[in-house]
Amino acid sequence: MDEEYDVIVLGTGLTECILSGILSMNGKKVLTMDRNPHYGGESSSITPLEKVYKKFDIPDGPPEGMGKGLDWNVDLIPKLLMANGQLVKMMLHAELTRYLEFKVVEGSFVYKGGKIYKVPSTETEALASNLMGIIEKQRFRKFLIFIANFDENDPKTFEGVDPKDTTMRDVYKKFGLGQDVMDFTGHALALYRTDDYLDEPCLETINRITLYRDSLSQFGKSPYLYPIYGLGELPQGFVRLGTTYGGTYMLNKPVDEIVVENGKVVGVKSKGEVARCKQLICDPSYIKDRVRKAGQVIRVFCILSHPIKDTNDANSCQIIIPQNQVNRKSDIYVCMISNAHKVAAQGKYLAIVSTTVETSEPEKEIAPALELLDPVDQKFIAISDLFESTDDGSKSQVFCSRSYDATTHFDTTFNDVKDIYKRVTGTDYVDFENMQRK
Repeated sequence: MDEEYDVIVLGTGLTECILSGILSMNGKKVLTMDRNPHYGGESSSITPLEKVYKKFDIPDGPPEGMGKGLDWNVDLIPKLLMANGQLVKMMLHAELTRYLEFKVVEGSFVYKGGKIYKVPSTETEALASNLMGIIEKQRFRKFLIFIANFDENDPKTFEGVDPKDTTMRDVYKKFGLGQDVMDFTGHALALYRTDDYLDEPCLETINRITLYRDSLSQFGKSPYLYPIYGLGELPQGFVRLGTTYGGTYMLNKPVDEIVVENGKVVGVKSKGEVARCKQLICDPSYIKDRVRKAGQVIRVFCILSHPIKDTNDANSCQIIIPQNQVNRKSDIYVCMISNAHKVAAQGKYLAIVSTTVETSEPEKEIAPALELLDPVDQKFIAISDLFESTDDGSKSQVFCSRSYDATTHFDTTFNDVKDIYKRVTGTDYVDFENMQRK
């Protein structure tokens, strides 16, 4: 192990594996190590079901009727992929789809007044939606037509909106859209976690809604995809990419010490050997003295014997409960998958509820979501701390990823990838097809 690398990556969570794959592809000499015997880190899948019961300290194990244990692949950090998003484009361009298979998620829903409704994202769906009254339907339809025609390079499509100056709040006002429509547009279409975006220039929101529409047009049922056999397949896909371009991967490698000289990382010691490096990327668990707690997430894993009501018996779906609908500061997310994605036994469904913790009673915070799932066969509850680095790594050349947040989509994770990539390389991340292969 006494070699020198451009970059050492500690941990094989999805963020770390994406970065190791990209950097290897761009000509960096990369070594990736993980203290665990398996890939995935926090973002791994657990199989069989017996291991899930053991992880959550339920001693009796699965009862009768849960099917074969090996039929279950339970993702600890459930995330859906936007069909036309950057992560999918990256995998297509890198030909990772030779190893991975995806299936469309059957529905995208939003919560209003205690009920759930299909997210309307086209002019036709807007007119048919029960989310809005007749007048609001017409207004929202005009808003969607504006989004569909908008071209940031053609001022004739702006309709009096300055994309770099007009706030999204003013755009909503221009089309006469009320609070409920703003809620599902901002949180279920544009996938914002808070309402801070309302007072920002509108271009980013317009682009996010356009991405949702473009992704929806790929398959029709929803804009989301999910891997067959679960998300644990994704890190391994990027490991294959890194290996193809000369990356080295080692599991079961304990990290004794991150070696620092004059305030800058120079290597990693494992079992008495030192691998030298110029830069280090890791997840927060490897540098506990360099991270701070940034909050908590509650995730409740629920096994059901039925699809969620009011979803047209969908085998898979996402439900977003906007913060304003339940008097919170953070949205609540529900991701439901099933045997259709080979993650649950036949006739069973796995629904994961997640949100950012805001009180001392996290379980009460997700009550509106659990009501949608009733009855629940089995519940597993996980409350996790969120960590972030205390510095940007510019001096130490140690770059730390963020803990995975409560969202059930990859938007924030991919933003973290792009942010670390820029700090490591000094250049902006560009679309994968434009990245130069070395």
